[in-house]
Amino acid sequence: MNVTQVNVYIVETGSYRPPVVELVTDAGITGIGEAAVGFGAGCYGAAAMIRDLAQRYVLGEDPRNVNAIWSEFYFHSFWGKGGGTIFYAAVSALEQAMWDIKGKDLGVPVYELFGGRQRDRLHIYANDWADSGYESIEALARRASEVVADGYDALKMYPLNQPDEKKVNYHLKNREVTREMERTTIAAVAAVRQAIGPKVDLMVDMTAEGSMDTMTRIGRGLEPFDLMWYEEPVDAMDVDGHHILREKVNIPIAAGERLCTRYGFRRLLETRGVDIVQPDPGICGGLREMWAIANMAEAYDIRFAPHNCGGPVLTAAAVQMAACTSNFVILETYPYRPDIHFDIVENAFERQIKNSYLDVPTAPGLGVTLNHKTVDPFRVAHLTL
Repeated sequence: MNVTQVNVYIVETGSYRPPVVELVTDAGITGIGEAAVGFGAGCYGAAAMIRDLAQRYVLGEDPRNVNAIWSEFYFHSFWGKGGGTIFYAAVSALEQAMWDIKGKDLGVPVYELFGGRQRDRLHIYANDWADSGYESIEALARRASEVVADGYDALKMYPLNQPDEKKVNYHLKNREVTREMERTTIAAVAAVRQAIGPKVDLMVDMTAEGSMDTMTRIGRGLEPFDLMWYEEPVDAMDVDGHHILREKVNIPIAAGERLCTRYGFRRLLETRGVDIVQPDPGICGGLREMWAIANMAEAYDIRFAPHNCGGPVLTAAAVQMAACTSNFVILETYPYRPDIHFDIVENAFERQIKNSYLDVPTAPGLGVTLNHKTVDPFRVAHLTL
């Protein structure tokens, strides 16, 4: 079996633009993958890197040789050693597509290639639900209650985000967190906790926007609200800072979404900087790396919660690892995006969530099928032998 075509898409879904790759083989089997740089800047850079890596190392090769091709990326591209976001976003998308093909060729879900599933259903939490609630603390609490009424018993919020003139949340610059912002952050979490009650799991994500002293004060202020975790409280590049803050704040710390490969996670785990590790299958290097990171974390008694802010292809990839890892705790989804976001595939798992749980899929490969009616107008690259 050889790859005869490579198609790359950047699907415009509104505020999110997921880069998706499709590998077509001469055996009639196709595989798909997604890079986790669909928000912010980077989607076109990742698409170009996907095209470049596919041209050099994938086109004409047997995609079932996942390990061998991944090692080509790492050892022969020069940039694999110490590579960053765009490089490993491309690697991750291509690697997912190869596992998808291998699973389909063998007639099994990808999780079977990693030892088989360990659970029949996955606990899910909702993210990206609060844009309409950033106008005020009262609106945020009201919106949180609506999410719980939709059936979610776990949700994540960004209390430090501030609305701009269009009432859309945005991230802070230069770590300029004022004392008033600190007070508002704590008040927002208090209001949401009161609105959703004590039995709903609540996570708080700080997106690495404050300094150590600020995040320590905020963290201590959030301790009474029984949070499931305190996410990215310090800069992702300040690996040792996670351990320092973890010693000061009595809330489980979660981080890892911006790190690449097992090598990038090694120091974070060795220093016990987190209680929950969050590799993203669309940036950490793919499913093989995610599997390795989760198993490394288990050796340190650290739980594993896949980071997943991507489209339905990336959700499908994360589901495979959630199904087969021992230390999995909960999976992130974005259920409130527009229909076109989920129409990237024909059978999006996000549409199958019921009461905050998803049954582990049994379809071969990643378990989702590309919807060409949706994605074909957004093709940005096409390679053939």
